Amino acid sequence: MSVLFTFPGQGSQRPGMLHALPDHPAASATLERAHAVLGHDPLQLDHADALASTVAVQLCLLIAGVAMARVLAAEGARPDMVAGLSIGAWPAAVVAGVIDFDAALQLVALRGRLMEQAYPSGYGMAAIVGLGVAQLDPLLAALHTPAAPLHLANLNAPTQLVVAGADSALERLMTHARSAGATLTRRLAMSVPSHCALLDAPAAQLAEALATHPLCRPGPLYLSGSRGRVLFEVDAIRDDLAFNMARQVRWHDTVRHAYERGARLALEMPSGNVLSGLTRPVFSDGRVLCCEHNRLDFLTQQVACAAPPA
Repeated sequence: MSVLFTFPGQGSQRPGMLHALPDHPAASATLERAHAVLGHDPLQLDHADALASTVAVQLCLLIAGVAMARVLAAEGARPDMVAGLSIGAWPAAVVAGVIDFDAALQLVALRGRLMEQAYPSGYGMAAIVGLGVAQLDPLLAALHTPAAPLHLANLNAPTQLVVAGADSALERLMTHARSAGATLTRRLAMSVPSHCALLDAPAAQLAEALATHPLCRPGPLYLSGSRGRVLFEVDAIRDDLAFNMARQVRWHDTVRHAYERGARLALEMPSGNVLSGLTRPVFSDGRVLCCEHNRLDFLTQQVACAAPPA
């Protein structure tokens, strides 16, 4: 039985997420290293006003994910597989040994800036629950215009979808989706239209910057949240990290692939429990836990129980 660590994407952040990390030397060391690389205390990013910035959100999610995974590793709890949703791919890559933490900090800060600069206002994302792709696609086709675009961005579950686009178009879509039978429509805490062609240009700029950094083959299996499968080669992971901001998220396919490869315990790194809710229906005879709501000793015990006998 294998262990999967999952790393959430933008929208799962909350004020205080870094302050809520375990009081543990591994977490403290991660925060101190982030301070040294960034040139400012990352805890200053961990409040509501700062988290209005895409850069701050993405850095906090990177730091929180790496710190929690390092705390678990220090207690003997390590993953066999890692998977991240959007920005979550970056802490997943650090934990898998693909990229060093210092480089990830610099590149994630750049990633956030490029996304903010491309769409400083007027765009975002909305969750549509209760409709499948076949029901949502006709609404997107009818409401999409070049001036107010709409794109299917995340296939998180068969009837849990996310759309990116212009604010005005998203509001119209949510109204039409409710009329078509959606059980929930909600704007996400996102100020950019991720996971669609609108971010092709900033993704290409990030790829240029990432090309100058050496990467390593992963230790734990690295599952791409965009491709829904394991990536083994460095060049494929490099491409995934740079361009996932402009590609659809296929989270349901990703966790299904992890399950088919033997994962039966999924631990969600901070912040929140969104991925746990999406993963649990797939792990029908497994366990799905989020780190924020469980004691460290309990989490390490669960990983130890999941490990194959020596």
